[in-house]
Amino acid sequence: MSSTTGSKPKLSALTLAALGVVFGDIGTSPLYTIKEVFSVGAHPVPLNEVNMYGILSLIVWALIMVVSVKYVAFIMRADNRGEGGIMALLALASRNTAGNVNKQRSIMLLGILGACMFYADGMITPAISVLSAVEGLEVAAPILHPLILPITLVVLFVLFWAQSKGTALVGAFFGPIMLLWFGTLAVLGIGGIIHHPAILNALNPIYAIQFFQTSPWIAFVALGAVVLAVTGAEALYADMGHFGRFPIRLAWFGFVLPALILNYFGQGALVLAHPETVKNPFYLLAPSWMLYPLIILATLAAVIASQAVITGAFSVSRQALQLGFLPRMHVEHTSESEEGQIYMPRVNWGLMLAVMVLVLSFKTSGNLAAAYGLAVTGDMVITTLLAGIVFHHIWGWSKLRTGALVILFLTFDIAFFSANVLKIPDGGWVPLILGIVIFTLMLTWKTGRSYLYLRLKNDAMALDPFIEAIGAHPPTRVPGAAVFMTPNLEGVPHAMLHNLKHNKVLHEKVVVLTVKFTDFPHTSLEERVTVETLPHDFYKVTVQYGFKDEPDLPRDLSRCAEQGLVLDTSDTSFFIGKEILIAKGSTEMSFWRKKIFIGLFRSAETITNQFKLPPNRVVELGSQVTF
Repeated sequence: MSSTTGSKPKLSALTLAALGVVFGDIGTSPLYTIKEVFSVGAHPVPLNEVNMYGILSLIVWALIMVVSVKYVAFIMRADNRGEGGIMALLALASRNTAGNVNKQRSIMLLGILGACMFYADGMITPAISVLSAVEGLEVAAPILHPLILPITLVVLFVLFWAQSKGTALVGAFFGPIMLLWFGTLAVLGIGGIIHHPAILNALNPIYAIQFFQTSPWIAFVALGAVVLAVTGAEALYADMGHFGRFPIRLAWFGFVLPALILNYFGQGALVLAHPETVKNPFYLLAPSWMLYPLIILATLAAVIASQAVITGAFSVSRQALQLGFLPRMHVEHTSESEEGQIYMPRVNWGLMLAVMVLVLSFKTSGNLAAAYGLAVTGDMVITTLLAGIVFHHIWGWSKLRTGALVILFLTFDIAFFSANVLKIPDGGWVPLILGIVIFTLMLTWKTGRSYLYLRLKNDAMALDPFIEAIGAHPPTRVPGAAVFMTPNLEGVPHAMLHNLKHNKVLHEKVVVLTVKFTDFPHTSLEERVTVETLPHDFYKVTVQYGFKDEPDLPRDLSRCAEQGLVLDTSDTSFFIGKEILIAKGSTEMSFWRKKIFIGLFRSAETITNQFKLPPNRVVELGSQVTF
């Protein structure tokens, strides 16, 4: 009895927290979706009752099929030891592909492309969410129109500036604010529906089908704006590791989905009754006395939506870094108790710069809506393809069962993606350019690291004969331990050769250490450290981290004592090879990509900081490498 009563408060707390973190993006979609469908843009939908019923029916069934069925019912089951998101899905899909180089490369390219689409989406979401919320000022007092852009930029700057302070304190308010936000959405929606109850007939999918039958081209074009209603669906999967499946599902079906549907239908009823309100149906749905409080609440909701995307960008960046897709970056932990609460300065300020450039370039949420959607739908297509690989190869589903489900999901994904292709001339090129740039950088880094590793491995002297030679002709051994870090345990680290050549000594204990990152989110303490004892007081040590683990070598090397290797951190020196790369023309990689790789290599965070090594115990020995 006690366990049951104890679990209910915990479930309530998790559900409320999920409401605040997971649903911010999809929860702010009512600010602009209906407005963009019928707005005077490149592809507006004519405003009449048939089209409105068709649009509302499309929105409802997009929410049901894409979010409820695809993500909540199926994709969220594809967890990597409880973790979700595009990188976790990539790691899952990559399993069982050993020996199949082409398949590995195809899956890797898909995963990188999905991550790039996520970053592009992450740049547009804060811009369009905050801008559309602040645009309510124009409804309340048109004279305030010139203040919209400055206020938006100030809100965004404060948001990004606050990231380094941590989200724990602010996060405690996210759940209650979003609870109030979704409650407000529902109440406003009901107020609109009361005046036109027949609008609820649009729950029937027949209206969506008839819309396509009577106006196929208009309906297809409308999908480019309808998809705005499902942006943020990826967050349900990405944040699964923080809250678990059940709290997210409970919040979605119990509160978020009904509130969204009620608000969309309330806006539809209002616009049919008063067509002039189509310019901003969300704010005009509210009574005049409520406008300013609603603008404040909408801005808070938009900030929370942006916060979720920024936090997601930090998380994806760290996972990509650990999996070898990004160079080492400085990672700060903003919470002593929550490992997932991190801050990455480069990612944060890079995102802020991109978001502000977008706001200043597009100026209105309507213009930004043209850029929004392509990245989201591209990410949806990639998620479906990777999930299909997991369904068949990891879960063991038959090709027929897997194919049927993948085709069902792709029918929606490709329809939305194709409709958004029409937006390319009107701003859709922005996420494409952003995605291409990030894709090139990530792929160049991954490929360059592989070539550099092979080059160093081929140039390295074999370790076993070297140890035999040391035993036959021992140099002077000095007290203490020396740890030589290398990615290749079978070769003699360059730093060891340099140390022996110049200093003519070796320490009493010589440890050849390699750090590996697995495709699991976490590794257990039992599998974290492996020690292999070699002759003449040489040791091979392997330290394994999951792609969400926090590396800390001094802490983890203390576990070597359990396997017979006692290391005193105060008497241990860490030797690190510091390569100076020189590009030369060859067929391995194009010269311009090598120059990019070298630039990224030079900008990488130091190994000392990444692995929390004591700076006063680190010795760096440089060497030139031509590749």
